[in-house]
Amino acid sequence: MTGRLIVVSNRVPSDGPPAGGLVVALHECLSAQGGIWYGTSGKIAETSEDRLQDVPGESYDMRTFDLTQVEHEGYYLGYANSVLWPLCHRRADLMALNGGDYETYMGVNRRLARMMARDLRPDDRVWIHDYHFLPLAACLRAEGVTATLGYFHHIPFPAVHDLMALPEHDIFPGWIASFDLVGLQSQRDVAAALEMYRSLAGAEHLRDGSLQYRDRRFEVRSFPIGIDGEAFAQEATRGSGRDLLNLAPDERLVIGVDRLDYSKGLDNRLRAFGRYLEARRDDNPRASLLQIAPPTREEVAAYQDIRSEMERITGKVNGLYSDLDWTPIRYIHRAIPRETLASLYRAADVGFVTPFCDGMNLVAKEYVAAQNRENPGVLILSQFAGAAEQMAAALIVNPYDIGEMADALRTALAMPLEERKERHAVLLKGVLKESVGHWTATYLATMERLSTARIEARQD
Repeated sequence: MTGRLIVVSNRVPSDGPPAGGLVVALHECLSAQGGIWYGTSGKIAETSEDRLQDVPGESYDMRTFDLTQVEHEGYYLGYANSVLWPLCHRRADLMALNGGDYETYMGVNRRLARMMARDLRPDDRVWIHDYHFLPLAACLRAEGVTATLGYFHHIPFPAVHDLMALPEHDIFPGWIASFDLVGLQSQRDVAAALEMYRSLAGAEHLRDGSLQYRDRRFEVRSFPIGIDGEAFAQEATRGSGRDLLNLAPDERLVIGVDRLDYSKGLDNRLRAFGRYLEARRDDNPRASLLQIAPPTREEVAAYQDIRSEMERITGKVNGLYSDLDWTPIRYIHRAIPRETLASLYRAADVGFVTPFCDGMNLVAKEYVAAQNRENPGVLILSQFAGAAEQMAAALIVNPYDIGEMADALRTALAMPLEERKERHAVLLKGVLKESVGHWTATYLATMERLSTARIEARQD
């Protein structure tokens, strides 16, 4: 095996035990191999300094740096989450192109590159995560770093026509090409990346599948992220979701769990549930929608808008269809503990996962893992979620088609047990096979291959 494993992400778990599938997976990789994890501390400093804070661990180290308030607003809230996030989620119309945000974003990436360059060795494998650090490889190369640099893009890769709305669209391909390995969630994302280079002078798709752009040769591949399905399934059996919700014996449950984000299709999901209720006959069983949507990035105007719209639609649907002993939509605008979510998934007859655009969507996989195999629920999944490539046994829907989603709800709630079991068995097999451990192993094996080849080429 080549040198140390180096991980970079926007935040590091420096304030307690790691939680969440991705963070736990990265923690386990570093614990097994040793290495360093770089990222922001989550603290706001008065001044910007080229100084890392060491957070020693048992088997690996964490090195963090503080952001100033200006950096938090320009790098994180500004360019990363008000420009790159909407760009990648096919909402270029929501990009907030504020003067100075790009310079601040680049400044943070250059500062981290300077600090990392003092530590890195030529045989290190550096695994950089997500859109906060898209230019970091280019910044590290400018500092003379020759280590193998990998990147994983957790959100959708931007479409070519959307990229033209980015003022920096001409340098974006160079950012990507500065990595040695670019990991994307789906084959659709890989196709979008290849399409970007297909039209560029100096770009070539080589016979071995790699890309050449100017003086850089690199690979773009799909590595679909997963979950620890076995662990989540066990978690789901530790409580009763129906008891928590105090559901009537004959009441059916539809569940949606998403951060409150305009990319998640939440407004159309509520509209589709309202359409379903509109056509419901009196002799049909009651179905309630539990929509959990914890807040995120509340300082950004687009997120304030979607919150207002969710509250408006919820009030309208409940006003039309509620009864003295029944409220059809239960909308919770706060985070729910993971162990509680698992039991709620298990209690739900339908998992309603309908994003307009999503890199993967692990809620779909968590819902499948949590089900009772002898009496499973039905997954309704957007065709625009990366997970749809792996989960064809779900009921696949167009999240822009309210009528189609309402029809899918009727189909799911009336589906016979044998069909539910057949669909679930296929979905569960994929979830267990393509786990988060499989994701880390396949990505790091590819990095190892590239790193070994680079070291051997230098020796020749």
